[in-house]
This record gives sequence, structure tokens and C-alpha cells, in this order.
Amino acid sequence: MGVPKRLTEMQKRFAEYLVFGGPDGPLSKSEAAELAGYSPKRSRVEGSELTNPRHSPLVVQYIGKLHDERLQKHEVSYSKHIAELDRIKQAALKKGSFSSAVNAEVSRGKAAGLYIDRKIIKTGKLEDLTEEQLTAKMKQILDDYAPLLDLKTVDGESQDITASLPSSPKEEESSSDHQK
Repeated sequence: MGVPKRLTEMQKRFAEYLVFGGPDGPLSKSEAAELAGYSPKRSRVEGSELTNPRHSPLVVQYIGKLHDERLQKHEVSYSKHIAELDRIKQAALKKGSFSSAVNAEVSRGKAAGLYIDRKIIKTGKLEDLTEEQLTAKMKQILDDYAPLLDLKTVDGESQDITASLPSSPKEEESSSDHQK
């Protein structure tokens, strides 16, 4: 009998229905075979044989190719994501839905890294602490997070601003001595 050299139109339709679904959504193998034109009595057998690489290697290969194309089409990339958010914003502006347009623009900014979500989880009650305890707690927090507080972000690069701003005359003298 041998393996056929090319796909028939019914085999192509079967593969397309199987990968992309029908008008009502995803389809089973037998439903795809029936919609492609195979006999309703044999649709279950045909669907099974058409997805078996031993019986129909070309159909299986075509189904794989269609799956890859579908994944590529719906792939989320940074540029596609930003463009889609911009399209949504423009459509919202045309309809006069400014709230939706603002939300789309904020989402674009978040995707671009312009916004940072911070969440602070507090434990204990600050109201129960005395003024001295609050002062000590704030000093401890400042000491613990001093390295983070001294960083300045410019164009995605972190720079230590304490290195560029001398805090005492002694540091200024020592830094000028290193340059000599």
C-alpha cells in the first residue's frame, strides 16, 4: 500500500479542525473527522488513524506544524504586549472611556518597568510602642536598609550616591588623595 506523497484536502481539513477547533470551540478527533467530511460511522476510527504516526505520518506532521504556527501567533513577547496595550488604549480613547485608557497606559508602564509594586507587611501594633521604642525601631530600620536607601537608579543602572556625595570633610580629603 505505501505511504502517500501528499495530504488530501480532507486530511488537511481534519488537521485544521483538530488544531483550531470548530465554530463552537475545541473538537475531539471524531468531531474533527466528521466535520472534515469523513463518514459519521467511521469518524472515531478515522480520527484515531489520522493522529497515529504509523498510519498517517504526513497528517501528524501537518498537525505538528499547525500547532507550532498557532503557538507562534499567540506567543507573548514584550513588543507584542506593549503594542497590544497601546491598541487597547487607543480604542478606549476613541470610545471616550478614559478610565480604561489610563489602565491600559499604566499596564504598559508596568510592563516597561516604570512602576514598582511595593508591599509592606507590618506585624505588631505601633500604637503600643512608646516614643523611645518607635525612635529606636526607625533607627534600626534605617540601619538595616541603609545600603538600599543609598542607591540611586539612573537608566536601569544602580549607582551609590554616597560615593559621589562626601558626607564629611575627612572623606573629601581622602577621596581627593586617591585621585592624585
